[in-house]
Amino acid sequence: MMLLLIILVPTVLSGLAMVVPWNQWRPLLIPLAATLHLGLVITTLSGGETSAFDRWLAIDPLNRVFLLAISCIYLLCALYAPGYLWARANRSNRVLCGCVLLFLGVTSLVCLSHHLGLMWVAMETTTLVTAPCIYFNHNARALEATWKYLLIGSVGIALALLGSFFLAYAMIQAGSESTLLFDELVEHSHKISHPWLHAAFILLVVGYGTKMGLAPMHTWKPDAYGEAPGMIGALLAGVLTSVAFLCVLRFFHIAHIAHEDRFAQRILVFFGLLSMGTAAVFMARQKDIKRCLAYSSVEHMGMLAFGIGLGGMAVGGSLLHVFHNGICKVALFLAAGNIHRAYGSKSTDEVTGVIRRLPISGVVLLAGFFAITGSPLFGPFVSEFQILNGAFEAGKPALGLCFLLFLLLVFFGMGNTLVNCAFGPLPEEGTTTQFSDRFSVVFPLLLAIGLTVLLGVWTPEPLPAWITDAQQFLQRSPAE
Repeated sequence: MMLLLIILVPTVLSGLAMVVPWNQWRPLLIPLAATLHLGLVITTLSGGETSAFDRWLAIDPLNRVFLLAISCIYLLCALYAPGYLWARANRSNRVLCGCVLLFLGVTSLVCLSHHLGLMWVAMETTTLVTAPCIYFNHNARALEATWKYLLIGSVGIALALLGSFFLAYAMIQAGSESTLLFDELVEHSHKISHPWLHAAFILLVVGYGTKMGLAPMHTWKPDAYGEAPGMIGALLAGVLTSVAFLCVLRFFHIAHIAHEDRFAQRILVFFGLLSMGTAAVFMARQKDIKRCLAYSSVEHMGMLAFGIGLGGMAVGGSLLHVFHNGICKVALFLAAGNIHRAYGSKSTDEVTGVIRRLPISGVVLLAGFFAITGSPLFGPFVSEFQILNGAFEAGKPALGLCFLLFLLLVFFGMGNTLVNCAFGPLPEEGTTTQFSDRFSVVFPLLLAIGLTVLLGVWTPEPLPAWITDAQQFLQRSPAE
C-alpha cells in the first residue's frame, strides 16, 4: 500500500489542482504533495513495504537511491513554486500545477517499476506531462521548444520500445520464456542470446539516453531548458534525467549478469565522453544563460554514463553524483529563472551586474557555477573526484585525462557566460522589471546551494551505505 501511495498522492493532488478554481491557492498543492511524498518515501525506505502487485512495483538497492534523490530535488523545486506562480498572477497556472504534480507521480512510477513495459509507459508519460510546462510562457519560441521536445523524445522512446522487444526476443532465442519482469530477466540473463542483447542494449541506451540528454540525442535540451520556466528546467535537469539514467542502469545490470558488461561499458564510456566533449564545444561563447545550463546538463549526464562505463569505484561516484548534480542544478536553474524575470532577458548582452541588481540570486548563480564545475568544498567535487579516481584505479589514465580536459574546457566556457552576467555595469534604468529578491523566491535557492556546500564536506547516513549497496547490486557477480 505504501508503494502505491507514493504514486497516488501526487497523482490525486494533480487531479485536485485541475478542479481548484483559485489561482492563488493552487500552487500550494505542489509543496504539500512534495512534503507528503518525501515523508512516504522515508517511511518506506526505513523498513516499510518492499514490493506490490507481484513485484511489478518493488524497492531494491538501486532504485531506493533514485527515489530518495528525486523526492528531495522535487521538494526544493516545490518550495519555489508558490512564490514564482504568485509573481505570474496574470497567467492561469491550472495546467502547470496539474502537470507538475502528475510529473512527481509518474517519475515515482518509473523508479518503482520492475516491469519493463510499465516502466516504458511511465517514462513516455513524463514526456506528455512536461510538454505543457515547457509551453507555459505561450510564445513562439516556447512552442518551437515544446514541439522539438515532443518530437525528439517520442523518437527516443520509440527506439526504447523497440529495444525492449529485442530484449524479450533475446530470451526466446535462448530457449527461455519471454518475460518483461526485471527480476526474471536478471535471473535468466545468463542464458540470453548475446547478438540480440547487443542490439537491444544499443537501442535502449539511445532511447533512454535521449531522455537523459546524452549527445548526440541531446538536441531538445537547449531549447526546452531555455524556454521553460526555471522551476521546470530544474525538474527536467534534476529529476527527469535521473529516472532516465535509472532505466539505462536496469539494462546495464542485465548485460552484466549476461557476462556482456564489457560491451555495455564501452558504449557508456563512448556516449559519456561524447556528451562531455559536445557540451564543452557548445558552451564556449554561449550567451544564453539557460542554454548554457542545458549544455551543463548534457555534460553531467555524460559524467554519469562515463562513471558506470568505467566500473569499480567510479560507479559509486556516478550514483552519488545523481544527488549532487540534481541539487546543484536546482540552485542554478532557479537563480537563472529569477534573473530572467528581473531582466526580461537571458542573454549576457542585456544581463549584466546581476550581483548588484539581484544580490542573492547573483551570488547563488556564481556559487552554483563553481559547484557544478567541480570546485572543492562543494558536493559535485566529491562525486566527480571519485569518478576520476575510478578511471585511474581501473588502469585507464587516458580516459581520466580526457575527463579532466573536458572539465577544464567546460569551466572556462561556462565561466565566460555566468561570470560576465554576474559582474559588469548595471543596465540602464527602465530596461529591467520590478522583480526583486523576495524571500519566497530566494529561500529555495539558498537551501539548495546550502545543501550543495554541506554535501561537499559531509554525506549524511544512511546515504553512503545505500550507495555502496547499489554499487554492489550493479556489480554483483553473475554467479551470486
